[in-house]
Amino acid sequence: MASSIAVRVRRVRAHPEPLPLPRYESELAAGLDVRADIDGELTVGPLARVAVPTGLALALPPGYEAQLRPRSGLALRHGITLLNSPGTVDADYRGEVQVVLINLSHEPFTLRRGERIAQLVVAPVSHAALVELEVLDATERGEGGFGSTGR
Repeated sequence: MASSIAVRVRRVRAHPEPLPLPRYESELAAGLDVRADIDGELTVGPLARVAVPTGLALALPPGYEAQLRPRSGLALRHGITLLNSPGTVDADYRGEVQVVLINLSHEPFTLRRGERIAQLVVAPVSHAALVELEVLDATERGEGGFGSTGR
């Protein structure tokens, strides 16, 4: 079983029917399902993008981030995905988490309150120390760019 860390959560607005907190929908799921905290419905037109509120603010422990990732079912069935995938929630951010959705289909998509819109994966962060050099060590790939390893 995976290790567990505590992430503090604050609801950013009161609602007579609060949504459930994000949760893992299966025992071995990597991501917590995040829901749309909207009133009623929101229609996202073809090729339109929208920031959807979750109603939640997080306090992640130092050394961790939360990644927002698309839900495969929304992507396959409706062409709905995250524009900045994965979206990053830094450990020092205390504002409301929002999910930037885009509709890549040719049909409008109607989002309803409480619908699961993204996965939230909490992951450790490593900080890199950049070392500037005049020449980098040689590799077999070298400077081959996009698609160069498939030849």
